[in-house]
Amino acid sequence: MALAVFDLDGTVTRHDTFLPYLRGWQRRHPASRRRARELAALWRYLTGGGDRGRLKSDLIRSCMAGRTRAEVGAWTRDFVSGLGEADFCPGALYAILRHQAAGDRLVLLSASVDLYVPAIAARLGFQQAVCTGVAWRGDRLEGSLTTANRRGAEKRRCIEALRARHPGVAISAYGNSGSDIAHLAAVEHPLLVNGGAGARRAARRTGIPVAEWRDKAPAGTVT
Repeated sequence: MALAVFDLDGTVTRHDTFLPYLRGWQRRHPASRRRARELAALWRYLTGGGDRGRLKSDLIRSCMAGRTRAEVGAWTRDFVSGLGEADFCPGALYAILRHQAAGDRLVLLSASVDLYVPAIAARLGFQQAVCTGVAWRGDRLEGSLTTANRRGAEKRRCIEALRARHPGVAISAYGNSGSDIAHLAAVEHPLLVNGGAGARRAARRTGIPVAEWRDKAPAGTVT
């Protein structure tokens, strides 16, 4: 058995999932539209050093705070089941099937939040999801983060924690952005997929191969 660790947004899916999740919630609950608070959150992000975790928490609180587990769970089920074939990268689905056939343990490692990432992981047959945690107060969503934002150096720390739990097991990891280079460089079999020009240059400087998973070729072509 080996570990296969996949990033979510831009790696398994073609696009970000966090904002579509919130926008879908707002369409379902129009009273939750609090545009001024969202803009204030964005302004704090742009002027306050770019704290992405704070931005996520602020946006969640602005439209979902106080809602029940049942309400959030119902929306999560609809959101995840509503993701269609066009939302996923063909190369990612092929790689997931290949690792499953080999008997590997699949881990979805994402900076997106645990309101829905574990449900996507379950849908795709992953054994584990490691993602950014969101706080509840009893049955009501509170919205602050219970973990560090799972991005950049924090993803590398998560890889190290996985390695400690599975000593001697080789790790394959897949990511799509420059911020993923840190954890890709820490595994035996890294691959940058769907990367922009800057991310590809950074990967090549680090000796990480690159591939394209968004086209129709099942596994992409390593370049």
